[in-house]
Amino acid sequence: MKIFLSLSLLCTSLAVNAQKSVLINNVQIFNGKDENTTVGNILIEDNLIKTISSSKIAVDKSATIIDGKGKFAMPGLIDAHSHTMMESMSLQMMQVADMGYINLFAAHAAEKQLLRGFTTVRDLGGASLSLKKAIDQHLTSGPRIYPSGATISQTGGHGDFGLPTDVPRDGSLSYIERGGMTIVADGGDQVLKRTREQLRNGATQIKLMAGGGVASEYDPLDVSQYTEEEFKAAVSAAENWGTYVTVHAYTPKAIQAAIKSGVKCIEHGQLVDEETVKLISEQKIWWCMQPFLDDEDAIPFPEGSANRAKQLEMTKGTDNAYKLAKKYNVKLAWGTDCLFDARLATRQGAQLTKMTKWFSPFEVLKMATSTNAELLALSGRRNPYPQPLGVITEGAYADLIIVDGNPLTNIKLIENPESNFKVIMKDGIVFKNTLND
Repeated sequence: MKIFLSLSLLCTSLAVNAQKSVLINNVQIFNGKDENTTVGNILIEDNLIKTISSSKIAVDKSATIIDGKGKFAMPGLIDAHSHTMMESMSLQMMQVADMGYINLFAAHAAEKQLLRGFTTVRDLGGASLSLKKAIDQHLTSGPRIYPSGATISQTGGHGDFGLPTDVPRDGSLSYIERGGMTIVADGGDQVLKRTREQLRNGATQIKLMAGGGVASEYDPLDVSQYTEEEFKAAVSAAENWGTYVTVHAYTPKAIQAAIKSGVKCIEHGQLVDEETVKLISEQKIWWCMQPFLDDEDAIPFPEGSANRAKQLEMTKGTDNAYKLAKKYNVKLAWGTDCLFDARLATRQGAQLTKMTKWFSPFEVLKMATSTNAELLALSGRRNPYPQPLGVITEGAYADLIIVDGNPLTNIKLIENPESNFKVIMKDGIVFKNTLND
């Protein structure tokens, strides 16, 4: 049986097309954890994997049966540093477009992301709470979203995307703040309040800006942002809700200050030194890094601009950062951090395959599935998807891909999902099946 849901019809027909039982026969199974694969059959009931067996699985006549033709089955991919509201829209448009349009734009981009094989993302800044709800309620299609809500930034920090005329502040919010994309908070009391607001709205983790950024206009790359008091305000509020704080940071000073204050995860970190990586390892801090290089996947900034200079400085540290992470066996996650560029969004899989510069294909695929899922589970009782993710095991969510070829031997297959991903399933629903084409 061939199921290939048109995304233009999906919003109104998704619940109808959800199969109670789906049997996938004859696939080579990569479970997300073990390098050795097994040949077998997978039974999905509702949205969970019910049975995995090398023997024939009996089902009733109402079940949908898919012949996997001996192809490679793997867990759906997880991007641990995504911006679902901002990945494909320019910053200039983001600063002026109304939120209704931005949400519709983001929903369309989310559909494309799912068809790239990314069934789950951790959103680290942006007003993605409504999009998450719409996807969960089958009003549109897209990956599972672990939302942070608005990023929290000091004045002049990496999350301050207001116009130059927005200071001195008179207490009013900038347009992008009113839309819930980011929020400026100075002092422990303000940080505490803004953190609690994100948790109130449904954030699964909190994102703070701890140091300078490439895409922001006001902060040099080397500056540290937020005091220990401000960090601890966010950490205490998050811990009271059973979850954690992660921070944007590149430099040793910014990273060390955040860790000292109880932060559990570092985003980026390309400019680390060895002492800081030792600290990350000793404290068992998660490190979510991106393979940022000065290549075709770099966010385009005008040559000679301050943003371009910061980008070049940051990318020069990437190779050293990965080598140190491996040396000290850090708890390493992977994400893309794609921003403000629709073309770069289509390169999501290529950003993953780039990781073979430092890791084997197995290590890369494991990181983008079961390892990233371990990081998502750090949100504790705020976890909106409590069953196992990133694995093909009994009891896990039925999020999986069938690939035409073996990515463990040819990881470049991930770069062309349109041709190479024959089946894409999320939550037990088949969104794509071209096995009979």
